Amino acid sequence: MVKQRVINWGIIGCGNVTEVKSGPAYQKVDNFKLTAVMRRNADLAKDYAQRHNVEKYYADANALINDDSIDAIYIATPPDTHKSLGLLVAAAGKPCCIEKPLAPTLQESQALLNAFEVAQVPLFVAYYRRSLPRFEKVKELLDNGEIGEIRHISWHLSAPASELDTAKTYNWRTDQAVAPGGYFDDLASHGLNLFAHLLGDFEQVKGISLNQQGLYSAIDAVSACWMHKNGITGAGSWNFGTATRHDNVVIYGSSGEISFAVFEEAPISINNQSGNRELFIEHPENVQLYHVQNIRAHLIDGVTHPSSGASAVHTSWVMDQILATL
Repeated sequence: MVKQRVINWGIIGCGNVTEVKSGPAYQKVDNFKLTAVMRRNADLAKDYAQRHNVEKYYADANALINDDSIDAIYIATPPDTHKSLGLLVAAAGKPCCIEKPLAPTLQESQALLNAFEVAQVPLFVAYYRRSLPRFEKVKELLDNGEIGEIRHISWHLSAPASELDTAKTYNWRTDQAVAPGGYFDDLASHGLNLFAHLLGDFEQVKGISLNQQGLYSAIDAVSACWMHKNGITGAGSWNFGTATRHDNVVIYGSSGEISFAVFEEAPISINNQSGNRELFIEHPENVQLYHVQNIRAHLIDGVTHPSSGASAVHTSWVMDQILATL
């Protein structure tokens, strides 16, 4: 546990995700200070630092990691760089938060977890939905028996091909070398990790996947079924070439249903013996705020964070099982 009043953070990779979703949270949380940022382009790193009032900027990740004034690192780069950068942070003995998915493969994810366990420093992964009040409310409803015994969970996520896709413009999210599962890697991991949080770890998982459109090298269509260790069954489908967007999760119980969306700004809907009702819980402006607050609670107060390296590796295993045909 870090025993100091202020923890100085450095961010590696200052792309869009750090502008509003995550970066400002490291400046707003008590005991945290965003002290340094890094991008391969020094001018862009300087621009980010100036706009966000950050003292230092680097164009070399190793220099930031080994800066003695930096206590902890947030890696916000594409997933194919997570392993190499994460291993450097583990070797430096500094706590680290890595963007999701933890790595493109189960083997790389496990290697990262092993390195941080050997170094005996915390590894967090940015599956921030585990910390958001909206989804914590879903967990509370389930734990309180609002729909009786939980039987099954179903998730369908689909969206039209984007202009970027149809133009066949390069996008690392659909480059098989960076993200073999394409948008599935980027998006489905959030929901699958959340389901393990809500319903317990997965035990059996099977899937099929393919590229239906031929717009890029990664896959664009996936279907899966699974069973959690407690016997709850599940099914999911993800398709990124449909006419309209859908994001629908339904949890079926012995005496009701709860539905919600993983990504869309939609209410939680509860349908049980007492009738139908809806709850809307707004996300914060910086959607990773509660996630970062929980990192602080872990490092300063010794309260276990809900999104650890171990839980992220479990999600990597689930993804690996679904994409076993790749």
